[in-house]
Amino acid sequence: MIISRTPYRLSLFGGGCDYPDWFAQHETQVVAAAIARYCYITVRELPPFFTTHNTRLVYSEIESVKDNSNIRHPSVRGCLNYLKRNDGLEIHHDGDLPARSGIGSSSAFTVGLLHALRQLASEPITPHELARQAIEVEQVVIGEPVGVQDQVIAAYGGVQVMKLSGPEKIDVRPLKMTPAYRTYIEESILLGFVGVERLSAEHSSKVVGSIQSGTIDGPLHEVSGLADVAIKCLEDEGEIGALGKLLKENWKLKVVISPDNATSLAHDLLERAIAAGAFGGKLMGAGGGGFFYVLADAAKHDHIKAELKEVKVWVPVKFDDNGSQVWSLDSMTSQNSGGVRS
Repeated sequence: MIISRTPYRLSLFGGGCDYPDWFAQHETQVVAAAIARYCYITVRELPPFFTTHNTRLVYSEIESVKDNSNIRHPSVRGCLNYLKRNDGLEIHHDGDLPARSGIGSSSAFTVGLLHALRQLASEPITPHELARQAIEVEQVVIGEPVGVQDQVIAAYGGVQVMKLSGPEKIDVRPLKMTPAYRTYIEESILLGFVGVERLSAEHSSKVVGSIQSGTIDGPLHEVSGLADVAIKCLEDEGEIGALGKLLKENWKLKVVISPDNATSLAHDLLERAIAAGAFGGKLMGAGGGGFFYVLADAAKHDHIKAELKEVKVWVPVKFDDNGSQVWSLDSMTSQNSGGVRS
């Protein structure tokens, strides 16, 4: 049996510019972080003793199928199709955070499943290859209108700067931070869940359509410029107030790029958080609910929480450095995707 553990992500700056339709024509940078909250997937070969099914899946639903082409779960069906596997498998999924809430859970699932299946076949894979394959599964095999930052962060872990250019060029490097500054950033993030789950595909489709029509070129250029400034601010160990102001401007642009984010709930939460002492914030992912975060001095966090009583859960933030990892229960050894990080 193989177990994979894959981190969710916190999108920092440059989100919206990671769609291939944009960066194929406009070189851009995106910075995002893996957080120490995870998607867990177990995979094993199913013994041939079952007459009613060949493969069994357990997630929010339970599926038992004779042929893997009949699997309803799009990522599982896509990964098995991509790897040309139609043998009997048992696949279980668990997660630390709710799906469809803006923390990159779909891509974490795809990365984690591909990693587990590669390990089951004794096929080592680098973070770069793992991210690339997950991007291909989601964009080509499944046909989802997704960007690339979620798959990269899930595979690599850490806080990464992605330089995106040309049709498919993705260069990844770790953001330079001292341990003390990294802790300062972690302790300044206030991540909350408002309890609204949603599918992001329809919202992403609208953004991609707007990119193709050229109607949001201006805001996306501004988002890209803000990302460049934010990366320099982070690497110069800037104050959280400066980063928060950049995040506030980024949120204003995100609302223009994807008006679906401009719900009364999102506006109300962020405006009240800023009034209570936050420097800036944003709703995570596409759509109008799920997770949001603000940047504020740690001393202000309790007051902000008290002013936002409707927030269901506050999640402490620590960054993950390992990316997707796999364990084999036969050997009880663990490994991440290792190899050259390109």
